[in-house]
Amino acid sequence: MQTKAHHVTHMRKALALAEEAADHKEVPVGAVIIHGSNVIGRGSNRRERDQDPTGHAEIQAIRQAAEHLSSFRLEDTRLYVTLEPCPMCAGAIVNARIPEVIFGCRDPKAGAARTLYALLEDPRLNHRCNVVEGILAQECAKILSDFFASLRPKRRS
Repeated sequence: MQTKAHHVTHMRKALALAEEAADHKEVPVGAVIIHGSNVIGRGSNRRERDQDPTGHAEIQAIRQAAEHLSSFRLEDTRLYVTLEPCPMCAGAIVNARIPEVIFGCRDPKAGAARTLYALLEDPRLNHRCNVVEGILAQECAKILSDFFASLRPKRRS
C-alpha cells in the first residue's frame, strides 16, 4: 500500500500534464502510469489536437505503458489521473488489468469509477481495480474549473 505522500508526488506529475493540455486548449486532464518507481506512461488530453475521440489522457498513458512493457497486461502498475475516468477509459483500464487507479476529482457528468458507475470495482467483470480517490482533489478540480471559466464569454461590468 502506498502512502498519501507517495500518491501526491505522482498526482503532481499528472497535474503537470493537465497544465500542458490546457496550454494546447485541451480539457486539462493528465495521467501517468507507474511501474515500480518509474513513470512508464504519460498522457494528456489530445482530442482536439488529434481530432480523435479516444484521445483521453488515460488512453495515451496506457498505450505508452503497454509499448514500454511490450504487453497489454499492465500488471504491477498504478494509474494516476487528475479526473475520474469516463466509461471508455474505465473499460480500457479493466482490459489493461491495471491493479490500482488513483484519481484526483470526481466527474459528475461521466465518472465511471465511483460517481455514475463503479466499473473499476464491478465484481461482474474479469478484473477489478483498487480505487483511491481525492488525491489533490481541489487542485485537480480547480484546473478544470479555471479552464472552463476561461472559455465563457466575459461579462460586462
